[in-house]
Amino acid sequence: MSGHPCLSGAEVRARVGHPVIDGDAHIVECLFAFDDFLKAVGGPEIVRRWNERLRGTPYFRTRSIWWGAPSGPHTGDRAMALLPKYFAARMADCGIDFAHVLTTQGLNIAWIRDDELRRAACRALNVMYAELFDGLGAKLRPVAVIPAFTAAEAIAELEHCVEVLGYKAAMIGTEIYRPWPEVARDAPQLAPYAEQIRSIAMDPPEDFDPFWQRCVDLRIAPLCHTPGLGAGYRQSPSNYVFNHLGMFASGSEFFCRALVLGGVTRRFPALDFGFLECGIGWALQLLGDLAGHFEKRNPAALRAHLDPATLDVALLGELFDRYGDRHLTGERIRANPHHRLAQPTPPDPFDEFAAAGMTRVADLAPLFCDRFYFGCEPDDRMLAAAFDPRFTPPGMRLKPVFGSDIGHWDVVDAQTAVGEAWRLVEDGAIDEAAFRDFTFTHAAQLHLRANPDYFAGTAVESAVAPLRAGGARP
Repeated sequence: MSGHPCLSGAEVRARVGHPVIDGDAHIVECLFAFDDFLKAVGGPEIVRRWNERLRGTPYFRTRSIWWGAPSGPHTGDRAMALLPKYFAARMADCGIDFAHVLTTQGLNIAWIRDDELRRAACRALNVMYAELFDGLGAKLRPVAVIPAFTAAEAIAELEHCVEVLGYKAAMIGTEIYRPWPEVARDAPQLAPYAEQIRSIAMDPPEDFDPFWQRCVDLRIAPLCHTPGLGAGYRQSPSNYVFNHLGMFASGSEFFCRALVLGGVTRRFPALDFGFLECGIGWALQLLGDLAGHFEKRNPAALRAHLDPATLDVALLGELFDRYGDRHLTGERIRANPHHRLAQPTPPDPFDEFAAAGMTRVADLAPLFCDRFYFGCEPDDRMLAAAFDPRFTPPGMRLKPVFGSDIGHWDVVDAQTAVGEAWRLVEDGAIDEAAFRDFTFTHAAQLHLRANPDYFAGTAVESAVAPLRAGGARP
């Protein structure tokens, strides 16, 4: 946001003396090449259905991305996203030592409702990335796309990607879109317009714990890059910017809430999670809200302050007698002290923090702060709050991760992405120690605890060795 020009990434890299790890660059898939891999995986009929889907009208006429790739003087930046070998060749100019490269098409493919097409398309993407990035592992790491409409499909694709294709990082589908059963049964033609969204971490339609366990076994820290375009309040037919604003934050917030309150972080203490291209402002608010809700709605507080059985009806009637009117009379409130509001017996579970295992606010440190990493783009000034103890509960700090988003429209010049982040230091928003955490330490820690050998053979192996030797967490 600063008015002054930023340094190039190479200039910043020369100043800081530590590697820069990009947690979220992107490949933009050439669809003619993708068709080749999809045909090999699923056959001509799957390719026909895929292309029919591309030509089809979406269920909701939502304005989606248009003019979304670098052009004109930045044609080379477009080529970076299309050609992994060229991306690797330009990394020094960008000031990036190692980059995780995430999908573009997979941000839609992982949520295709057609089960056969979704699974085939994700498999084709993963096979394609493995071939395109072969030999580039010292600098670039492709991230697998794992569909998760069922635990079985998620496990199958994760195992194939890690054990057969050699992946070390994976982006997972975090939620399931299915029509409401009653609509699908009674009016199937309306099913696409009446979908329910189910999290795989909170009240899932089936047990996903076997999938989380396989993530632990296979040394994978799951990454979330969940889009919200076309859902809820993002269905404008005329304005893509309106639909895009905050969409990754909303998808991440839904998954993050689910992981904590659904008990996943309690049951699987070895798992860390990354939330990408979402910023960190929402996470600061969610952390504060969780703390505030626990203070007011933990079991002891509910019984002490909100239990309807403890209502002093006599006092309430007396106050109505003195301060009421002809409608609000003591007689009426004594007869209906809960004024016809339903007062059911406590639900089961009564303790809505039970799955998380929370008994005090401080439990949010191991359940939330220690386990989550939040991808922030270079110009995200809100990340400064993550380093400011005034904005988090005592003893807690959130961990932003640098994500260049190279390959997408919001990176005007790939060579200045790191420079944009450095402007936060120049403007006094963060100091150099925070910049190091943002662009190096946190991105390394996200994967190291799951897999201490994650960076073996890479350009940053020696630099991350102290983190590995001392444990992935500070």
